[in-house]
Amino acid sequence: MPEHDSNAPACHNCKGFATAAVTTGDRHRDGSRVTVRATCMACKGTGRAPAPALARTGR
Repeated sequence: MPEHDSNAPACHNCKGFATAAVTTGDRHRDGSRVTVRATCMACKGTGRAPAPALARTGR
């Protein structure tokens, strides 16, 4: 069954890839690489564009 996706646009900063695993160059004892999760600060890890802020105009 396909998942339905909302029509919300992707974040302009991360292009929808909100979380990435970055290697540090070190290795664990078992030989696997040490990674750090990096999350997009603009969309807070959702991958979607933040809702536009409402601006108050007038008096």
